[in-house]
Amino acid sequence: MKIVYDRINNMRGNLITVTAKGVSLGELARIDLQNGRSVNASVLRIEGDQVTLQVFQSTRGISTNDRVTFLNREMQAIYGDSLLGRRLNGTGTPIDGGPNILGEAINIGTTSFNPVKRIIPREIVRTNIPMIDVFNCLVKSQKIPIFSVPGEPYNALLMRIANQTDADVVIIGGMGLTFKEYQAFIDNAEESGSMNKTIMFIHRATDPAVECLLVPDMALACAERFATDGKNVLVLLTDMTSFADAIKEIAITMDQVPSNRGYPGSLYSDLASRYEKAVQIEGSGSITIISVTTMPGDDVTHPIPDNTGYITEGQFYLHDGRIDPFGSLSRLKQLVIGKVTREDHGDLANAMIRLYAESKKARERQGMGFKLSRWDEKLLAYSHLFEDRMMNLEVNYTLEETLDLGWETLAECFLPTEVGIKQKLIDKYWPATVGATA
Repeated sequence: MKIVYDRINNMRGNLITVTAKGVSLGELARIDLQNGRSVNASVLRIEGDQVTLQVFQSTRGISTNDRVTFLNREMQAIYGDSLLGRRLNGTGTPIDGGPNILGEAINIGTTSFNPVKRIIPREIVRTNIPMIDVFNCLVKSQKIPIFSVPGEPYNALLMRIANQTDADVVIIGGMGLTFKEYQAFIDNAEESGSMNKTIMFIHRATDPAVECLLVPDMALACAERFATDGKNVLVLLTDMTSFADAIKEIAITMDQVPSNRGYPGSLYSDLASRYEKAVQIEGSGSITIISVTTMPGDDVTHPIPDNTGYITEGQFYLHDGRIDPFGSLSRLKQLVIGKVTREDHGDLANAMIRLYAESKKARERQGMGFKLSRWDEKLLAYSHLFEDRMMNLEVNYTLEETLDLGWETLAECFLPTEVGIKQKLIDKYWPATVGATA
């Protein structure tokens, strides 16, 4: 039974308050304006008989005597194959000029998948990006953020991963995007030929903040249904800082007592409830989540990256247009390195990172004007090759090609006895036609 009220008590920003009974948190409502237009809202807070709702569109034109109808259901997304290739806003309304989406209505913001049906991930997600595939493997069903500062090419990195992945469905959740960023995702999907397996839920910088909150829930609700139907889904979210800032904006409007740096105390659970949707389902599909978290002032102790680090399984740290090998970590890489990848993978990756760390010290000695040893010169030559071949985000190598290139790089700069790798691997993989001078 639908409950109708014809009096709005208060309006602040995108929030309205009505006196109502018999409603529940998250329940959807429709506001019928006197000009014939209607907008949707959902219940955000209940204090006695005072119900606060967040309006999904602009509140312009809403008056205190407009009718509010509670619909006795939560916010829903439309699920079905007709979603593929489409672009929608935070409320699930098409923004690509196409027809309405046809399919099954599903609730958003539901609890995470039953842990009993989860299995330990064992499959690598190939990206053809050396700094990921070799040094910090992305594993199917992993949840991992890209820590960055505004201005870094994190969206380009997401698009590169989307193009290279073998996922059945790619869902992009854009929050606070400029028109240029939004258009770049469209152009990339069309040029790469992946539009037919891509779904976009987009909140632009000019859209109401409340729609920003809905984007991850819309994307993940659809991802979960695709996964239960046996699809492997890659969810790309950018930027979770915009999502957290929208939470902060609404909390301030509601006069909530702020926590760290003005963010509400629920920030951790707000982020965790989204990230925990990553799953590999026994006998079915999977959801892998890669998100962007821009750090204000490059401050990793800021509440958003700080809370994110406790929830996710590592991070890719994007710095100066490259994935930093020292700030990045994949906590699931040990599940696939040397088990589903080549036997030399782990030893080679460890040796290359160790030598690159030593080369940073050699660069410091060079910068301070110290006399360089022959070993320092080898390290410096190696560091340039490592950055050009491994850290460059423009290169496109398969994992096996990158491992072979890693051996060639070591052989060009060092002797076999200088790299600290097991002799049996040296005997098998050291290039015979390449060698450094003593």
